[in-house]
Amino acid sequence: MSKPRVAIFDFACCEGCQLQLVNLEEEILDLVNVVEPVEWREAMTESSPDYDIAIIEGSITRPQDEERLKAIRARAKVLIAMGACAAITGVNRLMNKHVEAGQAGPCVYGAAASQPHLQSGTARAAHEIVKVDYKIHGCPMDNREFSSILRSLLAGKTPFVPTYPVCVECKQKGNICRYEYNEVCLGPVIRAGCGAACPSGGFWCFGCRGYIDEPNVNAAFDVMDQYGKTIDDFKDRLELFAGREAENNAKNS
Repeated sequence: MSKPRVAIFDFACCEGCQLQLVNLEEEILDLVNVVEPVEWREAMTESSPDYDIAIIEGSITRPQDEERLKAIRARAKVLIAMGACAAITGVNRLMNKHVEAGQAGPCVYGAAASQPHLQSGTARAAHEIVKVDYKIHGCPMDNREFSSILRSLLAGKTPFVPTYPVCVECKQKGNICRYEYNEVCLGPVIRAGCGAACPSGGFWCFGCRGYIDEPNVNAAFDVMDQYGKTIDDFKDRLELFAGREAENNAKNS
């Protein structure tokens, strides 16, 4: 039986999630035993229009990117959005709020923005344009979760993606709540699966994995009251990874 052919594509992103794949090191060899990589710009020069699974990184910011994504979707049996930029638009969505449409390029690159590859418009997540079958959350995504999801798909199983908040993982690890340090943490409403990496490292949760499917926002606001914080404090933290839009995206997961 032939191995599933896998292609990896990047759009507007830092390509940090693809670097996480490289960081799998020896496990990459194990994955290559069960899949056949046919396109991956960071790791190979070959490319092919024939693939079964397409994995995309990055948000969609240009008309040509939208058309390219549609073409990828048309060829792929399975489309996976890898990382926050592809799954919930990530930090790229900040420009939708703070920069007028079509002005992101001039704002960042000045006169050079007239070059076609720098003409960014509105940033969108992949599922806002095409059907996405699975999402691998995070900024960057967790390479162990990537391996687990891919192996589940190859085994014909539904991948496990947590539907509970980061707070659960903090409790499991015995972390002291970041609110006890007078910080505003997004853990009460953000999807777990990262092992509470930021709180475990001494920082609040940034929200890079997006909202859980049914976030208990009222409970989060109760926490704000308990620790003398405001709803605006909470919203300010949400802005980095799309705030209200991230909630809408999570509901479409």
